[in-house]
Amino acid sequence: MTASTADHPTRRDFLYVATGAAAAVGGVATLWPFISQMNPDASTIAAGAPIEVDLSPIAEGQDIKVFWRGKPIYISHRTKKQVEEVRKVPVSSLIDPATDQSRTKDGHEQWLVVIGICTHLGCIPIAHEGNYDGFFCPCHGSQYDASGRVRQGPAPLNLPVPPYQFVSDTKIQIG
Repeated sequence: MTASTADHPTRRDFLYVATGAAAAVGGVATLWPFISQMNPDASTIAAGAPIEVDLSPIAEGQDIKVFWRGKPIYISHRTKKQVEEVRKVPVSSLIDPATDQSRTKDGHEQWLVVIGICTHLGCIPIAHEGNYDGFFCPCHGSQYDASGRVRQGPAPLNLPVPPYQFVSDTKIQIG
């Protein structure tokens, strides 16, 4: 009685399986760097990550500048006088109409968080300057009030408000 090749694997069958497995491993090893390079760089991931800012050291009437996604973010602790003045301004008189309430969070009206890039040509405005005790862009003379709304100059839009939320009464998360 002779054994057929279908019942028992031969050396040739082993070589086919081993060659196929080696080709599969080689293909994965070759493709891995190409697929891996499509993932974002660690610095890119870090640049877009949310940041937390402690508000407790910021005195009333003071502001700080932090950076998020490579953009300057102004965080202003406005005085009651500043809040009252910006809320008295008729919205119809503004170049880019927006209420102060739409630019701040309920219960935290004293805090203003805006992206500090002039909407005219992308300059960085100076805080607590200009005619409106807000922001002044020295490049072309755009002036913003204490709510970051454009009041004078060539800037067409208000300073943008980034996505942020209050984590606690003294801490915000931007992004």
